[in-house]
Amino acid sequence: MIYSKTILDRFQNPRNAGKIPKASAVGEANNASCGDKVKLFLKISDTGIIEIAKFQAFGCSATIAASDILCDLIKGKTIDDSLKVSNYDFLKILGDLPAHKMHSIILAEEVIRVSIEDYYKRKERETRAQMRKNNASI
Repeated sequence: MIYSKTILDRFQNPRNAGKIPKASAVGEANNASCGDKVKLFLKISDTGIIEIAKFQAFGCSATIAASDILCDLIKGKTIDDSLKVSNYDFLKILGDLPAHKMHSIILAEEVIRVSIEDYYKRKERETRAQMRKNNASI
């Protein structure tokens, strides 16, 4: 199997690998058929801009490359715009990807959705806690 230079570079030299301490959101997605897993960490500003994105991945070269590129694609974007990232955006950067490796892109798309869901759940919990705190002080 021959990968593009971009896939090989991003696999061998990922720019966004790692964790974010005290992340605003964390999501995890996996592909049950091949065993690939991706965990995404986001730092989101109060205005809803993704400031930092980091990932941890276990899987094939394409999954690691797609996860790394996902972080670049969503950094600096609003939450809503990050959810618009598509297969086309990945393929423009990755180049040709064998059909049996398309799951790597699908996994990256899934992990951003899961991470954003986590963000909103965290915000809801914070809001409820603040409301309880405010009611207790009345």
